[in-house]
Amino acid sequence: MSATPTQNSITELIAPEMAAVNLVIRQQLHSEVPLVNQIAEYIISAGGKRIRPVLVLLMANAYQYQGKHHHDLAAIVEFIHTATLLHDDVVDESSLRRGRQTANALFGNAASVLVGDFLYSRAFQMMVSINSMQVMQILADATNVIAEGEVLQLLNMHDPDVTEERYLQVIRSKTAKLFEAAAQIGALIAGANPEQIEAAAEYGRSLGTAFQLIDDVLDYSGNAEDIGKNVGDDLREGKPTLPLIYLMKHGTSEQCQLVRACIEQGDESKFDAILSAITHSGALDYTRDEAVKAAARAAASISSLTDSPYKQALLALASFAVDRNH
Repeated sequence: MSATPTQNSITELIAPEMAAVNLVIRQQLHSEVPLVNQIAEYIISAGGKRIRPVLVLLMANAYQYQGKHHHDLAAIVEFIHTATLLHDDVVDESSLRRGRQTANALFGNAASVLVGDFLYSRAFQMMVSINSMQVMQILADATNVIAEGEVLQLLNMHDPDVTEERYLQVIRSKTAKLFEAAAQIGALIAGANPEQIEAAAEYGRSLGTAFQLIDDVLDYSGNAEDIGKNVGDDLREGKPTLPLIYLMKHGTSEQCQLVRACIEQGDESKFDAILSAITHSGALDYTRDEAVKAAARAAASISSLTDSPYKQALLALASFAVDRNH
């Protein structure tokens, strides 16, 4: 059994393929409308971890895929993700993402929403060219579920009575669903059987859940430079994330009232007091533990996969999901 790779060695393992994916992204971004090119280039060139396209490549290679469609599929998944970011930042009125101004802060809300629509529709044009109804179904269903998750999150905003289960439903829809789809289509195009495709889906679901829960932790324990956005954004936006839900359930009545008021009003002025309460109540430890459990489920779901550098990279990705600081 080879040693578990680091994030850097995962990058090195698929570097030539990611270069091919980036080439597809550049080619498919082109539009006759200059503003579309400008905004799409701005958000794509901001980089990010590109976890979702990496997941397509790793899973396809883990099942010994021979072909080029996984490059197109990785680009499609990244386009869908980028479209959701453009729309999310408008809804959340965010000003910082990946350490830079958001597209909506720079180009305006209307342009950001419309370019998000362009990326969604370009992704579907590319899906058609793959010529696989199963791929189309997985990605179309995922895109629809993500949209539902975004609406569900909107309904939860400024609502301090959101339960842990309701919040986890948002995570499953809004974040984990695209991870799930990325892993699924990677296995599918490589000819995996239905049981293996479902195992890949479980891996993606659990990995995406772990990622989002750690994002929730970092919103209270990270720093803006590392996480690429403003610390405390979730509180400012009135989002009842798991650390806040835990604190309202297990904290003192005074802490509970403070959190409720801040969620209702989107008030970040009490951020320091809430951060202290969250830290001392064990809310961050609880959220991190839930992320660790999700990452363990991801690792367990691919236990029957034949060992290879790609399987090791998938296991390392599950570890990275919970060990990161950004």
